[in-house]
Amino acid sequence: MLSFDEIKQLIQLIDESNLDELKLEVDDTKIHLQKNSGAVTVIPQKQSPVAVPAVEAASQVTETAAAAPVQTSAAESTSEADLEVITSPMVGTFYAAGSPDDAPYVQVGSKVSASTVVCVVEAMKLFNDITADVNGEIAEILVSNGELVEYGQPLFKVRKQ
Repeated sequence: MLSFDEIKQLIQLIDESNLDELKLEVDDTKIHLQKNSGAVTVIPQKQSPVAVPAVEAASQVTETAAAAPVQTSAAESTSEADLEVITSPMVGTFYAAGSPDDAPYVQVGSKVSASTVVCVVEAMKLFNDITADVNGEIAEILVSNGELVEYGQPLFKVRKQ
């Protein structure tokens, strides 16, 4: 059986490589990883404490990634040169708020400074605050709550001020 760390290493290797897909069978575990598909699936042949949480996480990602509305502001007349893009610093799950009961950190039209937390990206059960790193106003939100994001993927467009 593969350990949690070995699965994590496989995911990192696939993410850094030119491969789009990997299917692997080791002992009683089958793993099917697809880059840019929004789904990671681990199918255990027997119940194991390592593989079961990964299956649950994959099914949540698959369910939430299906609907991806994009929010834009009505004032799109400004040029793209005035916009700064906030990108994801890691692979993980995008959350617009700190918890499901909280209001989103930012919305279209929200004023942000360089230190303003705009979202959280969860990776390997660690929740990482993402800051704007720019002063301005949120012009566009490019991802949906609960969506799987890739390293370098654009998350927000900010109108610089």
